[in-house]
Amino acid sequence: MDDIWQAVERNRLAAADLLSDLTPQEWEHASLCPAWRVRDVAAHLTLAPQVTVRETVVAVIRARGNFNRMIRDTAIRKAGEPPEQLVGQLRAVATSHKLAPMTTPLDPLMDVLVHTQDIALPLGRRVAMPTEHARAAAQHVWTRGFPFFAQRRLRGFRLTATDTDWTAGEGATVEGPIESLLLLVTGRPVRIDRLAGEGITALKERLSR
Repeated sequence: MDDIWQAVERNRLAAADLLSDLTPQEWEHASLCPAWRVRDVAAHLTLAPQVTVRETVVAVIRARGNFNRMIRDTAIRKAGEPPEQLVGQLRAVATSHKLAPMTTPLDPLMDVLVHTQDIALPLGRRVAMPTEHARAAAQHVWTRGFPFFAQRRLRGFRLTATDTDWTAGEGATVEGPIESLLLLVTGRPVRIDRLAGEGITALKERLSR
């Protein structure tokens, strides 16, 4: 797992570099996560390596058992801190191997890869997603189930990466860069214009419902 943790560190530092270059207006900009500002996403990235089991239990109870509400509420509470403090904390936890309850090292890797794009893409900024890291994250999301349930949402499609060796699912072919496929399986079809294949029309129709 050393290679996975090295990937987590590399991508956390890349996210910190992105955040350190943002203007005050960009910190308040909407991210790809519905109802999340850039600063909320940044705050979330600092939390997972620091949260304790007790804090998680308390947060779940406060959110009445709703996982997504718990994640959003904890991020928003943290997001009130100054941007430079959030960036400093993200750099400080970049090498942390601490895991949130019920997760593996592939979860923080997926989290930082996707959330970095949640910040960058709405701002028109480009942060490269390493192909091998995106492939590992996409496979993890596909097999994990909760909270994305990618196999259920994308049933009837065969996803194929054109820039690395990765395929998942059965059905009409949808192909493209692994970065775009990772965003798709995590519920962010923002790079669907980079996808192609016999199944792309049907996929667009499903996502528009």
